[in-house]
Amino acid sequence: MPLKPYAIDHLQVTVPPDMETVSIAFYEGVLGLKRIEKPEPLRARGGAWFQLGDLQVHLSIEPDPQASRSKRHICYLVQDLAAARASLKAELVQIEDEGTEPNGLKRFFIRDPAGNKIEIAERPA
Repeated sequence: MPLKPYAIDHLQVTVPPDMETVSIAFYEGVLGLKRIEKPEPLRARGGAWFQLGDLQVHLSIEPDPQASRSKRHICYLVQDLAAARASLKAELVQIEDEGTEPNGLKRFFIRDPAGNKIEIAERPA
């Protein structure tokens, strides 16, 4: 049975540490995205979050953003995380558990056949 996500919650892009300041300036100043506060427990990681309509763009710091196992990902929202997990397991997709984010998002990660990271998440009620 297909997963059937209903929305995209956020996209995460990654930049090397020496590109953090110029990248934040690009997303905020050049693209004009509205910068929003990151949850307190995530602030020490650096980077920045931006809002674009209902979608967030998370800019994160990664020593080697070109690495094949990068943190870059897209986050799909589902209505029922447990049902999504069961559906993916039935398709023999490996689940990488991550628990709950400080913003309340319950989630886990998977990889597509080419290795791209995908977050599957459920918003708190």
